[in-house]
Amino acid sequence: MTDELVEKVRAGNDHAFRMLIETYKQTVYRTVYSVLRNQKDAEDVTQEVFIKIYTSLPQYKNQGFKTWITRIAVNHAIDLKRKRERQKEELQDEHSSEANLGLTDDVEAVFFRNERRKQVLRKLNDLPQGYREVVYGYYIREKTFKQIAEEQQIQVKSVEVKLYRARNWMRKHWKEEDFS
Repeated sequence: MTDELVEKVRAGNDHAFRMLIETYKQTVYRTVYSVLRNQKDAEDVTQEVFIKIYTSLPQYKNQGFKTWITRIAVNHAIDLKRKRERQKEELQDEHSSEANLGLTDDVEAVFFRNERRKQVLRKLNDLPQGYREVVYGYYIREKTFKQIAEEQQIQVKSVEVKLYRARNWMRKHWKEEDFS
């Protein structure tokens, strides 16, 4: 019966092809599912396999139709599985490359931030003593005016004035090139 259907399909009978699909759809689906282990993928690939069968039917040599379509189904499912694995590996490679780049950027940024911090700390030693403690407390330790005032036992307004004068002193004595 199958060979008669195949001959009718070769002759252009679409109804005969629908009958072939009805006869072998479970066989093809189970074969594909056994490779892919995913229902949705197996359904999609089963449709693709029948399209491939239809287009390859002129090459069929009447030597076991079920074996022939099973071979097509297995090969197509394996191709899809390999393609998905390659895509997954490529994505992992991209993520790993991006992560490495990010890591490199982070290390580089941390290095330059630390170098700049060292330069600023060295330059702080050049500040007059009265300004140094206020600048160090405010900018490096991130203390409030009130905290600095309490530590130095002075008024908050005195901290503000010292910081203002320290900024003026730094503008006058420090140059941008000193930090590059």
